[in-house]
Amino acid sequence: MAAQHTLVMFLRALTLWMFHVFMPCLGANVKIGIPENYDGIFPWYLSKLPSLTTNYSELLIRGDDEGIFGVDAAFLYALKPLDREKQPSYSLQMMYRMAGQRQSFTVEVCVIDKNDNVPTFSAVSMRGSVQLGLLKGIPFMRVEASDRDDRNTAHAELRFLLMDQTPRIPAAHMFAIDSVQGEVSLTEDGASTLDPEMCGRYKLLVMVKDMAGKANAFFSTGTVTVEVTGNTWASPDPVRLQENLPGPYPIPISQVKWSGSQAEYSLEGEFPEMLFTISMDGVISLNAPLDRETQDQFQISIVVERPDGREIAKPVELRVMVGDANDNRPTFPQAQYHTVVKELAHRGTEILTVQAADNDDPKTDNVRIFYRLVVQIPETPRALFRVDRDSGVISVQADSMEGTAPQYTLTITAEDAKGLNSSCTVVVTVQDENNNAPVFSQHEYGPYHIPEDALVGTTVTAVVAGDADVRGGDSWQVNYRLESGNEEDVFILAVDRHTNEVSLVLSKVLDFERESEYILVLSARNPVALVRGRYGPASTATVSIYVDDVNEGPILSQSHYEVTVREGEEPGRVIATIRGHDPDSHPIRYSLRGDTKRYFSIGKYSGELKTVQALDREENSTYTMEVIAVDGRNANLSASTLVTVQILDVNDNSPVLVGDYSWKYLCTPRWEEQALVLASRDSDGPQHGGRLNFSLRSDATVRRNWKLTPINDTHTNLSLNIPYLSPEVYTVPFTISDSSSPPRSTFINLPVTVCPCNIRGNCKMAAKQLEGMPTIQSAVGILLGTFSFIGIILVVIFVRLSYQNPKRPSRTSQERVPLNISL
Repeated sequence: MAAQHTLVMFLRALTLWMFHVFMPCLGANVKIGIPENYDGIFPWYLSKLPSLTTNYSELLIRGDDEGIFGVDAAFLYALKPLDREKQPSYSLQMMYRMAGQRQSFTVEVCVIDKNDNVPTFSAVSMRGSVQLGLLKGIPFMRVEASDRDDRNTAHAELRFLLMDQTPRIPAAHMFAIDSVQGEVSLTEDGASTLDPEMCGRYKLLVMVKDMAGKANAFFSTGTVTVEVTGNTWASPDPVRLQENLPGPYPIPISQVKWSGSQAEYSLEGEFPEMLFTISMDGVISLNAPLDRETQDQFQISIVVERPDGREIAKPVELRVMVGDANDNRPTFPQAQYHTVVKELAHRGTEILTVQAADNDDPKTDNVRIFYRLVVQIPETPRALFRVDRDSGVISVQADSMEGTAPQYTLTITAEDAKGLNSSCTVVVTVQDENNNAPVFSQHEYGPYHIPEDALVGTTVTAVVAGDADVRGGDSWQVNYRLESGNEEDVFILAVDRHTNEVSLVLSKVLDFERESEYILVLSARNPVALVRGRYGPASTATVSIYVDDVNEGPILSQSHYEVTVREGEEPGRVIATIRGHDPDSHPIRYSLRGDTKRYFSIGKYSGELKTVQALDREENSTYTMEVIAVDGRNANLSASTLVTVQILDVNDNSPVLVGDYSWKYLCTPRWEEQALVLASRDSDGPQHGGRLNFSLRSDATVRRNWKLTPINDTHTNLSLNIPYLSPEVYTVPFTISDSSSPPRSTFINLPVTVCPCNIRGNCKMAAKQLEGMPTIQSAVGILLGTFSFIGIILVVIFVRLSYQNPKRPSRTSQERVPLNISL
């Protein structure tokens, strides 16, 4: 009994779990999901009914026509298995009495599916047809199958497989089937090798499986017969259409047809939108006039697709060619042309070719063009030009262009066979040629007078050579040249290019005394060569110029004199001669300016510069003054020059020792690297006093004790030459000499203190002083004596004060009292 109770409780728990796990039914107070085909113990307790309590009575179940369900202790149970395919759900109305009142609620029992049905094909024999040209992957038929299990579960989720193909020619795998949809299509091999003549019928073995094709799925097989049929899908014949067709539009021009399954058509290609269209029946139409000049042919791709947009077969091509109609007038590439013809051009000279273009078909006579000259401005003289009717070449028709207008405007028309025409303008400029030489109005010009003091840049005269060619052109321009008489380039030519006038301009200072007359030969030439004739005498003229004499000031031979004088030289010597001349041979007077201290003098008429007193280079090494030369007959005319006098150095100064060495000392015993730095100076220049030489007196003791070491040109080190020298003040004799030859020298006796030193290098005691001079020891002794005397007086004063206030000193205080010192 206990085991039975345990089983009942287990079944109730299982039922509650199933109630929560399986998909609930909708629209009921209580929803219960239970699997079909239950093969356990009955009654099968399904779920506790929460609406029922222990004190209910008179329970009645409605909706259970087969008597399958019952209630025990508020638990719903089933008495036999349920079949979902027979009835997927039960709606049970529970009616009962509680507390004397009738109550009810609904229980919805949903039967949960199990995979207990085998999928089956919809037809025993399945047939289909495939058309030639079908692309791979495009379905041409569909096999259908069904499964009685719940469609919302994997039990009815079907998968299709292609098991075999008979025959396996020309390839073993000609077909493929979509595993989900069951759509049959061609493979790559099938699309490329399908041939009804080789094999017109195939049998395919197909399988359908439920459970999405899993290994434990139910399955069944079927046979599909596929017939191979031909197809009318091919490129249509090319179409030729005349441009500008009158209509009405649209005009059908071709048709295509896909003979297989339902298809839709579309057009692709380089043409305006809606110019060509295709109907659902495959009829291609033209919707607007064509223009061959815009596009002379069209390559149209015709695409065939399934209603879902997938392309069925490869596109086919339709070529549309546009025929020409003479509907374009010939046109020139530019509205106006410019060209040039030389004035000496002869009859038949070609000056320009104009070419018009016609956009009509070049393979037809519609593009043949004829040219004609219709207007010439100015009109006279007539018939100057002509244009070739076929080539458009414009040429000269007159014998010569001389004397004609400088410019002509021609109107040229181009016309085709239909009479359509257009025109352009040709501007012809008659180019002047150099067929006229420039000529002067007279053969001789002058004489012209110009003072010799005329400024450079003065214009002497201006002349012009006339030219009969067109003004402003290269043939009219004139280049002038002085052929003779200007060998020293005294004059230059300045040409006004607007008038061809040439000015004769002074380019150098004139000198009457040197040249008083100039005869110039002036020639005139064009910058371009003469094309006819030659330059004659009229293209050359003579210009005569006289120079008028003017009184001129003196001229000095140099603008700057540099003179050198040795210092100390005896006064009165001539150091320089200032030379000048007067162009008019007038006498010259010389004077000095800027010699404020009157060190120099100059000869009034000779120009000899002399020193007045001896010069000292150390006082001033350079003197600068100005020499004035005045015309002897006109004091307003003068010239000046600078004179710089450099004073040359003479070795007249001896070198001297510089600095105070009385406070310096040397340590004994000798300290390494210790020395006295001695400085010297020489007032002479570097030539004589550049490098100064120090040398000890030629005495064995002196040279044994002392050493001189040069530092540079003016400084040397004095140091001990031996390790030890007794402390005292020594006199060190040495000589300072300059670098001149012969040298100047100065003899020096330098007192040098030698003393013992502490570790810091300071003297610890005074050295012995020289005789006749107080020593350092004596000075220190005097100071110590003075300080001792003052100390005794202070001690006496402190003792007397202590007796006035006697106090027995303690042991501690006794230790602090200093010992008495005897002085």
